[in-house]
Amino acid sequence: MQRSSRIWMGLCATTLVALPPALAQDAADPNAPSTQGNVSVTVYNGGTSLVQDIRKLNIANGTSRIEFPDVSAQIQPETVSFAADGATIVEQNFDYDLLTPGKLMEKAVGETITLVRTNPATGAETRERAKVLSVNQGVVVQIGSRIEVLRDDGLPVRAIFDKVPDNLRARPTLSITLDSQRAGARDASIRYLTGGLGWSADYVALFDEAKGSIDVQGWVTLSNSSGTTYRNADTLLVAGNPQGASGVGRGVQRNGGRNIRSAGTETANRERLGDFYLYPVGRTTIADKQTKQINFLDVQGVPASRAYEYRVGWLASIEEPRSADTVVKFSSSQSGGLGDALPAGSVRFYQRDQRGSPQFIGENAIDHTPMGSALALKTGEAFDVKVKTTVVERKRLSSTRWQTSMRYELTNARDGAVTIDLMQSGLDFGWTDTRVVTESLKSERRNSNAVVWAVSVPANGSAEVTATFETRY
Repeated sequence: MQRSSRIWMGLCATTLVALPPALAQDAADPNAPSTQGNVSVTVYNGGTSLVQDIRKLNIANGTSRIEFPDVSAQIQPETVSFAADGATIVEQNFDYDLLTPGKLMEKAVGETITLVRTNPATGAETRERAKVLSVNQGVVVQIGSRIEVLRDDGLPVRAIFDKVPDNLRARPTLSITLDSQRAGARDASIRYLTGGLGWSADYVALFDEAKGSIDVQGWVTLSNSSGTTYRNADTLLVAGNPQGASGVGRGVQRNGGRNIRSAGTETANRERLGDFYLYPVGRTTIADKQTKQINFLDVQGVPASRAYEYRVGWLASIEEPRSADTVVKFSSSQSGGLGDALPAGSVRFYQRDQRGSPQFIGENAIDHTPMGSALALKTGEAFDVKVKTTVVERKRLSSTRWQTSMRYELTNARDGAVTIDLMQSGLDFGWTDTRVVTESLKSERRNSNAVVWAVSVPANGSAEVTATFETRY
């Protein structure tokens, strides 16, 4: 794009400032190429999104060049597809070197510009033609026979440029060379993958221990850093990350499913795309450099309970008692649960104090969770519930086998009885004959690596579990 009129840019010493309204109006010139049309955006968790844009274009007969401004600045050009009746694509280019004061000065290296200085005492202006020599860590110009560095000396300076370089764009622009069999206006669609858009789910849960229930609101947090605004876009969110759509979703900490005690077997009443669930948002404007939240779940009175868990990593003694984990247990089932498949995100728990005010009690993350799952999310560590482990005896039975006797001491300083799920893990060494020889309380084999005891500890009291393990280590 070239203009015969001169373009003004604000320059205060060596600091470049925003372009004035005149240039902004030029970027929005109604005679400029068509902007976005009927836009739809599909956003995946992993940071890749699909943009589809249908625009009404007047296409000439034969070979012509069409520009598509307002495409994503993070477009993956190799994924672009174009379709228009009676036209085929010959070549495409993506111009993403955007017009800024800094870029304008960089492109002026070797060119001559006009510097205007204003005397702050009199207001008088002086103008000089200057050749731009360098913009590395400052602007170096040649004025006549002298070399000058534009520096921060408090004197107002602005630069006048004769034109905008051809390869600078006010907006990211995709240009396509077409071969059309006829002339006329018609719908033309472009489709491409882009980075810079992402979404995650955030959940707010109000836990009522006395009623044994939680109220849960689910929010979609949609962010856009793609460099482009998508106006009135038909937006669809996909809970999942197709192969190849790599990236890191916004702030979601994967936990490998440790918060899912049992995976659900219920099908949610949602549209599916292959093995992914779809969460339609409808038409909304996704502004560049914006984060917005949209409600997608709101349920009250879901059964929930507080529980305590403690995981022992290996058959070893600890010198000081350690706190048990506090967890909140609930379900995503249709009956007696949240009643939906849950996209990955963070769950923040609140509980009312004695004055009735909700207080934050902890947060955790969940992976994509099918409906019908049983969940147990750690919210913190219990102040009054402790566990201490002691190796009572360890002896060698043979060159390959060992026997270890353990004692687990559990204490409860609360005014009510608690049950602690005490898990001894680290039992899987690749052999199938690791076993519990004796135990004072019947355990449940959670998996090949762990056993769990449900230990009841009275109010202001203690309990003890003993067990003997036979291992190959």
